[in-house]
Amino acid sequence: MTPIGNTRDELWRALLAGESGVAKVTAFDVEAAGLRSQIAAEVKNFEPDALLGRREARRMDRYAQFANVAAREALADAAFPTDQTLRDRTGVIVATGIGGIITMQDTVSKAREMKTASRISPFFVPMLMGNAAPAQISMREKFRGPMFAVSSACASSNDAIGIAYDAIARGDALAMVTGGCEATITDVAMGGFDSMKALSTRNDEPTKASRPFDRERDGFVLAEGGAILILEEMEGAKARGARIYAELLGYGQSADAYDLVAVDPTGSGVELALQRAFDSSGITAKDVDYVNAHGTSTPIGDPAESQALGRVLGVDGHAFAVSSTKSMHGHTLGAAGAIEGVATALAVYHGILPPTINYEFPDPECTLDYVPNVARRADVGVALSNSFGFGGHNAVVVFGKYRD
Repeated sequence: MTPIGNTRDELWRALLAGESGVAKVTAFDVEAAGLRSQIAAEVKNFEPDALLGRREARRMDRYAQFANVAAREALADAAFPTDQTLRDRTGVIVATGIGGIITMQDTVSKAREMKTASRISPFFVPMLMGNAAPAQISMREKFRGPMFAVSSACASSNDAIGIAYDAIARGDALAMVTGGCEATITDVAMGGFDSMKALSTRNDEPTKASRPFDRERDGFVLAEGGAILILEEMEGAKARGARIYAELLGYGQSADAYDLVAVDPTGSGVELALQRAFDSSGITAKDVDYVNAHGTSTPIGDPAESQALGRVLGVDGHAFAVSSTKSMHGHTLGAAGAIEGVATALAVYHGILPPTINYEFPDPECTLDYVPNVARRADVGVALSNSFGFGGHNAVVVFGKYRD
């Protein structure tokens, strides 16, 4: 569920076409809100009542609706067995950076308007909980393995994927449903980022606002969405003839220990996460063909990541490609790693690199190959997906080409 496509196939087509999902905000009256940034990347043509059933949809915050719809598509695509023995050993770990903020904001506003808290919906707490999404998926599908939410800002989904990987590696589960979801396009949530001057104010050219690594970038574009991946123990997946898009080889995590919101401009935390990802997966820098970058289109974050990648991966002139799909779908916060993980796995599977659109003016501080503006065919043996978040969270997931 993304601003450029509500299914895996729609997303992939839009990524290869270099389409932008950024436009003027429609979720609320952005002009009346008085925000400097009036643009965002919203999920379009989303009909939760039709997709989930009216009763079920009305008991979910929008962020959880995204996860539940995505989970249904992922499970169907995986032709996941109905055997309860397997489902007893299948877990659900779904990330969100913020959770049910739409429910929270709407409920508080109504309570203040009515000057009473006595009429708050009994579904208020279950809808705003950050763990609602994995719980709902678990209950509907009867998955009885490890089940919880992960929240580490914009690194949340990559952390969820890594923890799910560990659960299978340890033998705690045979399969895991994992990913992330976020829905924060409200006046209050967007206003918080706007007051920090973190958002692009290219209001007159919304589709050109998200421009990672470009010299004219001026901030990120807030987005919403969700994505779910099915991780499965290799032998079990092969035995039942599952379609395997990629192998999850490992992951690495680190902390900047620098600032609550500011990026460490030295990129040292990123370097640690990259090295730990190599150690976990058994690869070397020279094995990496492609990186789906965190690349949010911010003045400080982009060069810090780019330079760290250059130092770690560019050993002995090693050539590799980097792109930021946020240039098209915006920054989905806690869902970023999941959506970009799907894009990375599909890049490995199809042998095509999605581009970084809006790359027009090279920045002397960002000097890598960013797959500018046009998708490119490439044999991708190993790919990384980077996610970094407020609080100094760094998480790198390693995908490898499946070779039977």
